[in-house]
Amino acid sequence: MVIYFVSAEPAALKLNGVYAGPLNGFERCADINLKDNVFAEVCPEGGLPAGFFINEKLLSSPPEFMDVYLLGGEALVALRSFKSADMRLKLIFQTRFCGNLVTVFSQGEVYLSVEGQKYFFCAAGKKFLLPSAGEKTLAGYPVLALYGGSSLIIISHTGAKIFAREVTFAEFGNTLKVGLPLKTSAGSVAECEFSYDGERLILLSSNIKDSVPPAENSIHIAFFESILYSGDYKKYLSRELLPHADNLKEYLGNFTEVLAPMSGFYKAHPNVPAAGLCYPVKNNLLNVKYFAVQIKNGKIDNIYPVG
Repeated sequence: MVIYFVSAEPAALKLNGVYAGPLNGFERCADINLKDNVFAEVCPEGGLPAGFFINEKLLSSPPEFMDVYLLGGEALVALRSFKSADMRLKLIFQTRFCGNLVTVFSQGEVYLSVEGQKYFFCAAGKKFLLPSAGEKTLAGYPVLALYGGSSLIIISHTGAKIFAREVTFAEFGNTLKVGLPLKTSAGSVAECEFSYDGERLILLSSNIKDSVPPAENSIHIAFFESILYSGDYKKYLSRELLPHADNLKEYLGNFTEVLAPMSGFYKAHPNVPAAGLCYPVKNNLLNVKYFAVQIKNGKIDNIYPVG
């Protein structure tokens, strides 16, 4: 079986102890017999290696540090994160807010803890190695906005985490207004507004805006991404297909991610404009189905599955 490997960080791939090449933003593949139980190591710079066996179990119950995509006879292994080689406990940031002790610290990973009326503990991510914080007022309630670069965590006056996302902007007032970047070929941003009742945020409205036009050879990717995020996908459709637009979500099903096909797909289907739609099997295991389009006069004129 052809197995593709990608990594969230630059890393080296080893298979049974033999260097197999770098993982630096592009996939690397190997043809592996699952019965051979090959041991793989992905070794990032400054981090602990992630090791796993490549076998049938990997394709049914992958370890928590990766996502596995089943590609119909092939598979993609995507390493999400790595533990730091430095396991010393380090205090990064600490403040008191409404009787809560808010702490950001590292011990292999970067964590956030809040102790007060409530208690929670979670991984915050490396962006919070240099955090900043500020007290805000949201719908009349005090909240703490904790920033790590473009990532934002909002903590309520009772010490609960009520928001944690990457944002392009955040405005606090009677409501919370945020821009949520969507990883799309059109650079889409979801501009959302939430009400707040002192305990939880409730979505009031969401508007998807594209920041750049998609490249001509990726119109089909942008189209499927637009359906996923409830954007204006109708603008990609031909006049003939437009009357069927409202049926497309039911036709395509509940996919949660859009992938550009791997190289093996194009070897079997050269010059076919297609996208891989990802359907969750479990939390970090996804089944990928390919859908192709026909384009006529710059508009999508037909959509069909590709086996």
